[in-house]
Amino acid sequence: MRSRDLFCHYRHLCTQALTVVDVETTGACLPGERVIEVSILRASLEQGILDHRVWLLNPGMALPPAIVRLTGITPEMVAQGSDPATVWPEIRADLESGILTAHNLAFDYGFLQMEYRRFGIRFARPKSEQLCTVQLARLLLPDLPSRSLPALVEHFQFQLQGPLVTGGRRSHRAAADTLACWLLAERLLQQLCSQPEEEILACFRRQWIPVGQAAQILGCSARKARIQMENAGLVARTSRSGAYLYRREEVEDLADALAERGFSGELKD
Repeated sequence: MRSRDLFCHYRHLCTQALTVVDVETTGACLPGERVIEVSILRASLEQGILDHRVWLLNPGMALPPAIVRLTGITPEMVAQGSDPATVWPEIRADLESGILTAHNLAFDYGFLQMEYRRFGIRFARPKSEQLCTVQLARLLLPDLPSRSLPALVEHFQFQLQGPLVTGGRRSHRAAADTLACWLLAERLLQQLCSQPEEEILACFRRQWIPVGQAAQILGCSARKARIQMENAGLVARTSRSGAYLYRREEVEDLADALAERGFSGELKD
Protein backbone atom coordinates (compact mmCIF):
# COMPACT_ATOMS: atom_id res chain seq x y z
CA MET A 1 0.00 0.00 0.00
CA ARG A 2 1.01 3.61 -0.56
CA SER A 3 1.37 5.94 2.43
CA ARG A 4 -2.00 7.63 1.96
CA ASP A 5 -3.79 4.29 1.63
CA LEU A 6 -2.10 3.10 4.82
CA PHE A 7 -3.14 6.28 6.60
CA CYS A 8 -6.79 5.78 5.63
CA HIS A 9 -6.66 2.13 6.71
CA TYR A 10 -5.16 2.85 10.14
CA ARG A 11 -7.29 5.95 10.75
CA HIS A 12 -10.35 3.72 10.25
CA LEU A 13 -9.04 1.31 12.89
CA CYS A 14 -9.07 4.11 15.45
CA THR A 15 -12.84 3.75 15.74
CA GLN A 16 -12.90 -0.05 15.95
CA ALA A 17 -12.85 -2.47 18.88
CA LEU A 18 -9.59 -4.42 19.11
CA THR A 19 -9.15 -8.05 20.08
CA VAL A 20 -5.55 -8.31 21.22
CA VAL A 21 -4.12 -11.83 21.31
CA ASP A 22 -0.85 -13.44 22.34
CA VAL A 23 0.15 -17.10 22.40
CA GLU A 24 3.04 -18.92 24.03
CA THR A 25 3.98 -22.15 22.29
CA THR A 26 6.12 -25.26 22.49
CA GLY A 27 8.29 -23.87 19.67
CA ALA A 28 8.41 -21.46 16.77
CA CYS A 29 8.17 -23.82 13.82
CA LEU A 30 4.83 -24.76 12.32
CA PRO A 31 3.47 -27.41 12.08
CA GLY A 32 4.03 -29.82 14.96
CA GLU A 33 4.18 -27.25 17.78
CA ARG A 34 1.30 -26.43 20.12
CA VAL A 35 -0.03 -23.43 22.02
CA ILE A 36 0.50 -23.69 25.78
CA GLU A 37 -0.92 -20.32 26.80
CA VAL A 38 -3.30 -17.86 25.15
CA SER A 39 -4.46 -14.46 26.31
CA ILE A 40 -7.22 -12.27 24.85
CA LEU A 41 -7.71 -8.61 25.68
CA ARG A 42 -10.70 -6.71 24.22
CA ALA A 43 -10.52 -2.93 24.17
CA SER A 44 -11.24 0.24 22.21
CA LEU A 45 -9.93 3.81 22.26
CA GLU A 46 -13.34 5.03 23.37
CA GLN A 47 -13.95 2.55 26.21
CA GLY A 48 -10.50 1.31 27.20
CA ILE A 49 -10.04 -2.29 28.33
CA LEU A 50 -13.30 -4.24 28.32
CA ASP A 51 -12.06 -7.74 29.13
CA HIS A 52 -8.74 -9.51 29.69
CA ARG A 53 -8.45 -13.29 30.09
CA VAL A 54 -5.72 -15.91 29.93
CA TRP A 55 -5.72 -19.72 29.65
CA LEU A 56 -2.99 -22.26 30.27
CA LEU A 57 -3.43 -25.18 27.89
CA ASN A 58 -2.32 -28.77 28.14
CA PRO A 59 -0.66 -29.44 24.76
CA GLY A 60 -0.50 -33.21 25.25
CA MET A 61 3.23 -33.22 24.56
CA ALA A 62 6.45 -32.62 26.46
CA LEU A 63 7.68 -29.06 26.90
CA PRO A 64 11.18 -28.48 25.56
CA PRO A 65 13.55 -27.31 28.33
CA ALA A 66 14.33 -24.18 26.31
CA ILE A 67 10.64 -23.19 26.36
CA VAL A 68 10.43 -23.79 30.12
CA ARG A 69 13.45 -21.50 30.61
CA LEU A 70 12.07 -18.89 28.22
CA THR A 71 8.51 -18.68 29.53
CA GLY A 72 8.69 -19.99 33.07
CA ILE A 73 5.79 -22.29 32.17
CA THR A 74 6.55 -25.72 33.60
CA PRO A 75 5.29 -29.21 32.73
CA GLU A 76 3.45 -29.25 36.06
CA MET A 77 1.62 -26.04 35.13
CA VAL A 78 0.42 -27.26 31.74
CA ALA A 79 -0.52 -30.65 33.21
CA GLN A 80 -3.13 -28.73 35.20
CA GLY A 81 -4.04 -26.63 32.18
CA SER A 82 -7.31 -26.58 30.28
CA ASP A 83 -8.20 -28.97 27.49
CA PRO A 84 -7.61 -27.24 24.12
CA ALA A 85 -10.70 -29.00 22.74
CA THR A 86 -12.75 -26.99 25.24
CA VAL A 87 -10.94 -23.65 25.13
CA TRP A 88 -10.61 -23.06 21.38
CA PRO A 89 -14.35 -23.39 20.60
CA GLU A 90 -15.12 -21.31 23.69
CA ILE A 91 -12.98 -18.33 22.61
CA ARG A 92 -13.63 -18.53 18.88
CA ALA A 93 -16.37 -15.86 18.94
CA ASP A 94 -14.00 -13.41 20.65
CA LEU A 95 -11.21 -14.09 18.17
CA GLU A 96 -13.60 -13.56 15.27
CA SER A 97 -14.85 -10.19 16.56
CA GLY A 98 -13.15 -6.81 16.53
CA ILE A 99 -9.81 -6.13 14.88
CA LEU A 100 -7.46 -9.06 15.52
CA THR A 101 -4.35 -7.43 16.97
CA ALA A 102 -0.93 -8.70 18.03
CA HIS A 103 2.72 -7.72 18.07
CA ASN A 104 4.08 -9.69 15.11
CA LEU A 105 0.58 -10.86 14.26
CA ALA A 106 1.73 -13.34 11.61
CA PHE A 107 3.21 -15.58 14.34
CA ASP A 108 0.12 -15.64 16.57
CA TYR A 109 -2.29 -15.85 13.63
CA GLY A 110 -0.47 -18.86 12.20
CA PHE A 111 -0.78 -20.72 15.50
CA LEU A 112 -4.45 -19.81 15.87
CA GLN A 113 -5.17 -21.18 12.42
CA MET A 114 -3.21 -24.36 13.15
CA GLU A 115 -4.99 -25.01 16.44
CA TYR A 116 -8.43 -24.56 14.88
CA ARG A 117 -7.42 -26.73 11.94
CA ARG A 118 -6.83 -29.59 14.39
CA PHE A 119 -10.54 -29.51 15.18
CA GLY A 120 -11.63 -29.18 11.57
CA ILE A 121 -12.49 -25.49 12.00
CA ARG A 122 -11.49 -22.87 9.46
CA PHE A 123 -10.23 -19.73 11.17
CA ALA A 124 -9.57 -16.76 8.91
CA ARG A 125 -9.76 -13.00 9.33
CA PRO A 126 -9.72 -10.53 6.41
CA LYS A 127 -6.62 -8.33 6.13
CA SER A 128 -8.86 -5.32 6.76
CA GLU A 129 -9.65 -6.77 10.21
CA GLN A 130 -6.06 -7.34 11.28
CA LEU A 131 -3.61 -5.03 13.06
CA CYS A 132 0.05 -5.86 13.58
CA THR A 133 1.57 -3.38 16.01
CA VAL A 134 5.07 -4.17 14.71
CA GLN A 135 4.08 -2.92 11.26
CA LEU A 136 2.34 0.16 12.65
CA ALA A 137 5.32 0.96 14.87
CA ARG A 138 7.63 0.73 11.85
CA LEU A 139 5.49 3.34 10.12
CA LEU A 140 5.05 5.77 13.01
CA LEU A 141 8.47 5.25 14.63
CA PRO A 142 10.73 4.81 11.61
CA ASP A 143 13.90 5.99 13.35
CA LEU A 144 13.85 3.72 16.42
CA PRO A 145 16.61 1.10 16.35
CA SER A 146 14.19 -1.61 17.54
CA ARG A 147 10.44 -2.13 17.45
CA SER A 148 10.46 -5.17 19.73
CA LEU A 149 7.76 -5.11 22.38
CA PRO A 150 10.18 -4.68 25.33
CA ALA A 151 11.97 -1.87 23.47
CA LEU A 152 8.69 -0.07 22.84
CA VAL A 153 7.54 -0.57 26.43
CA GLU A 154 10.76 1.12 27.55
CA HIS A 155 10.47 3.84 24.88
CA PHE A 156 6.97 4.84 26.02
CA GLN A 157 7.60 4.07 29.71
CA PHE A 158 4.46 1.97 30.01
CA GLN A 159 3.62 0.95 33.59
CA LEU A 160 2.80 -2.76 33.69
CA GLN A 161 1.81 -5.05 36.54
CA GLY A 162 4.46 -7.72 36.45
CA PRO A 163 7.39 -6.52 34.37
CA LEU A 164 7.46 -7.36 30.70
CA VAL A 165 11.23 -7.30 30.94
CA THR A 166 13.11 -9.01 33.75
CA GLY A 167 16.88 -8.74 33.87
CA GLY A 168 16.88 -7.37 30.33
CA ARG A 169 14.85 -10.29 28.96
CA ARG A 170 11.22 -10.63 27.93
CA SER A 171 8.83 -12.31 30.31
CA HIS A 172 7.25 -14.34 27.45
CA ARG A 173 3.91 -14.64 29.19
CA ALA A 174 0.70 -14.09 27.26
CA ALA A 175 -1.15 -11.87 29.74
CA ALA A 176 1.72 -9.38 30.06
CA ASP A 177 2.26 -9.31 26.31
CA THR A 178 -1.39 -8.65 25.46
CA LEU A 179 -1.51 -5.77 27.93
CA ALA A 180 1.71 -4.30 26.55
CA CYS A 181 0.44 -4.73 22.99
CA TRP A 182 -2.82 -2.95 23.85
CA LEU A 183 -0.99 -0.02 25.47
CA LEU A 184 1.16 0.24 22.36
CA ALA A 185 -1.80 0.03 19.97
CA GLU A 186 -3.66 2.62 22.05
CA ARG A 187 -0.71 5.05 21.97
CA LEU A 188 -0.07 4.64 18.23
CA LEU A 189 -3.73 4.89 17.23
CA GLN A 190 -4.18 7.97 19.42
CA GLN A 191 -1.27 9.53 17.56
CA LEU A 192 -2.96 8.70 14.26
CA CYS A 193 -6.20 10.29 15.43
CA SER A 194 -4.70 13.46 16.90
CA GLN A 195 -1.87 14.45 14.55
CA PRO A 196 -2.48 16.22 11.22
CA GLU A 197 -2.56 13.91 8.22
CA GLU A 198 0.51 15.46 6.60
CA GLU A 199 2.60 14.89 9.75
CA ILE A 200 1.55 11.24 9.85
CA LEU A 201 2.31 10.80 6.16
CA ALA A 202 5.75 12.33 6.72
CA CYS A 203 6.41 9.66 9.37
CA PHE A 204 5.18 6.90 7.10
CA ARG A 205 7.38 8.06 4.24
CA ARG A 206 10.52 7.83 6.39
CA GLN A 207 10.02 4.09 6.83
CA TRP A 208 12.67 1.74 5.45
CA ILE A 209 10.96 -1.02 3.45
CA PRO A 210 12.23 -4.31 1.98
CA VAL A 211 12.43 -5.00 -1.73
CA GLY A 212 9.17 -6.95 -1.71
CA GLN A 213 7.18 -3.96 -0.46
CA ALA A 214 9.01 -1.67 -2.87
CA ALA A 215 8.07 -4.00 -5.72
CA GLN A 216 4.38 -3.80 -4.75
CA ILE A 217 4.53 0.00 -4.83
CA LEU A 218 6.34 -0.04 -8.19
CA GLY A 219 3.99 -2.68 -9.58
CA CYS A 220 6.60 -5.13 -10.75
CA SER A 221 8.67 -8.11 -9.63
CA ALA A 222 11.30 -7.78 -6.91
CA ARG A 223 14.10 -8.26 -9.47
CA LYS A 224 12.76 -5.52 -11.72
CA ALA A 225 12.16 -3.26 -8.73
CA ARG A 226 15.80 -3.53 -7.71
CA ILE A 227 16.91 -2.66 -11.25
CA GLN A 228 14.60 0.34 -11.37
CA MET A 229 15.73 1.60 -7.96
CA GLU A 230 19.41 1.15 -8.82
CA ASN A 231 18.93 2.96 -12.13
CA ALA A 232 17.21 5.82 -10.29
CA GLY A 233 20.10 6.07 -7.82
CA LEU A 234 18.14 5.01 -4.75
CA VAL A 235 20.53 4.11 -1.94
CA ALA A 236 19.74 0.99 0.08
CA ARG A 237 20.76 0.18 3.60
CA THR A 238 21.20 -3.32 5.01
CA SER A 239 19.06 -4.65 7.84
CA ARG A 240 20.44 -6.77 10.67
CA SER A 241 19.29 -9.84 8.74
CA GLY A 242 21.17 -8.72 5.62
CA ALA A 243 18.08 -7.62 3.64
CA TYR A 244 18.20 -4.51 1.48
CA LEU A 245 15.92 -1.70 2.65
CA TYR A 246 14.82 1.45 0.83
CA ARG A 247 13.16 4.66 2.01
CA ARG A 248 9.41 4.48 1.36
CA GLU A 249 9.43 8.14 0.32
CA GLU A 250 12.00 7.55 -2.41
CA VAL A 251 10.20 4.46 -3.68
CA GLU A 252 6.84 6.23 -3.83
CA ASP A 253 8.42 9.23 -5.57
CA LEU A 254 10.00 6.87 -8.11
CA ALA A 255 6.62 5.19 -8.69
CA ASP A 256 5.05 8.62 -9.33
CA ALA A 257 7.83 9.58 -11.71
CA LEU A 258 7.51 6.34 -13.65
CA ALA A 259 3.74 6.76 -13.82
CA GLU A 260 4.13 10.27 -15.21
CA ARG A 261 6.37 8.90 -17.95
CA GLY A 262 3.84 6.18 -18.69
CA PHE A 263 6.25 3.46 -17.59
CA SER A 264 4.45 0.16 -16.98
CA GLY A 265 6.98 -1.32 -14.58
CA GLU A 266 7.93 -4.03 -17.05
CA LEU A 267 11.50 -4.47 -18.16
CA LYS A 268 12.75 -6.59 -21.00
CA ASP A 269 14.97 -9.45 -19.94
